[in-house]
Amino acid sequence: MLWCSLIPLAPEGSTPETQTWAQRLLGWWALRFSPRVVLLDEAVLVEVSGSLRLFGGAEALRQRLLDGAPAPGCQRLALAPTSLAALALLRHEAEGDIDEAPATMDALAERLSPLPVHTLSAALPHLETLSQLGCHTLGQLRRLPRGGLARRFGAPLLDALDQAHGLRPDTVPAWLTLPEVFDERLELPFRVDSTQAVLQAADHLLQRLQDWLTLRHAGVLAVVLRWRHDMASRQAGPGEELEVRTAQPVRQVDHLARLLAEHLALVKLKAPVGELSLHASEIERLPGQALSLLPDALPSGEALRHTLEKLSVRLGAERVLRPIALADHRPGHMQAWVPCTQPASTLGTGPSAPPPQAMPLPAWILESPQALTVRGHQPQHHGPLSLLAGPQRIEGGWWDQAHADGSQARDYFIANSPAAGLLWIYKERVPMAAEDSTTAHWYLHGVYG
Repeated sequence: MLWCSLIPLAPEGSTPETQTWAQRLLGWWALRFSPRVVLLDEAVLVEVSGSLRLFGGAEALRQRLLDGAPAPGCQRLALAPTSLAALALLRHEAEGDIDEAPATMDALAERLSPLPVHTLSAALPHLETLSQLGCHTLGQLRRLPRGGLARRFGAPLLDALDQAHGLRPDTVPAWLTLPEVFDERLELPFRVDSTQAVLQAADHLLQRLQDWLTLRHAGVLAVVLRWRHDMASRQAGPGEELEVRTAQPVRQVDHLARLLAEHLALVKLKAPVGELSLHASEIERLPGQALSLLPDALPSGEALRHTLEKLSVRLGAERVLRPIALADHRPGHMQAWVPCTQPASTLGTGPSAPPPQAMPLPAWILESPQALTVRGHQPQHHGPLSLLAGPQRIEGGWWDQAHADGSQARDYFIANSPAAGLLWIYKERVPMAAEDSTTAHWYLHGVYG
């Protein structure tokens, strides 16, 4: 086996929480090189023996791990045949990387011998006692009588020492996996009482979301930001939440941050906020896009989509609509207006095939069909109408109980009016026994041109 231990960079001003996130993000990223990844203490341990050939050997893999690590980056790494040895070497070689792993167990023991005892986690509770015994290195610790070592310091220290030297099998915590759902919380260092401060704190969660989406090869359609009130403000309730939606899945969260700012501008906090959480409620697999060689190139329609989503926040989603085609050939039911932020994948709609021998549709369709008078078996509209084409029979909608005109049985014609031009008219179909051209129900439904 070959273990690689990595430790993330610690930027100036980083907190324990940000360091914990950096370690977890580095571990998630390392899953692309091996499924056997574990977080141990401050480091990420990766068992890479099964990946060496795939990535071109230990040196090539080492370089990829150092150069490709996500921000804040990888500070250093170490290679060793056992997990605890890799961790001990990583802790000791603080000034540079360890280029080669010990090839044999004897070489490993020789490499570990001069390391300080504090590089072994199991020895940390006993450092003062070991120092009084004059035991400062792992080599000196290993030379102590094993029976006395176990009786005085307990079996865990002896087991860890044997495991580091390859005398016992590696036992590690549960293997790391990339979570299926993004749901992260952030405890604020101090209470905030303005939405601007909430937005600044939420930016950290949005950056985490972007990292997670990148590793999942996905985009987000909807997120829910929740905030919990200070415990002293019980009368305000435990907290509140708001949902932010986009019309298309996005991975870069800059636009999501702008939408969140628009939403928060409409919110008045009921009490100081002490904790935030962000949940990705809807995600969708996002295919990769080829980069453009042209400067400032945007995907087609990107700027318009962003503008429409901002308007939806300011004016209300029900006031910014877009048309969609429905799989229905009944006039008046071929399309619908839906909020711009509603993703197409949730609509279950699509253009329907035109009925056989379909006539061209008019440019203008009346909101409600207009009844026509009939004289001498001929429909009238500013004079008698001449039927030029038809009939085109449209029948359906018997299942549609939501609309008054859901069930339709009509014969459509193109008619010519000397005064009004080309018109789109229809005659209601009635049972043959009741059919009478003098009382037939004719309607004007559209105008051509």
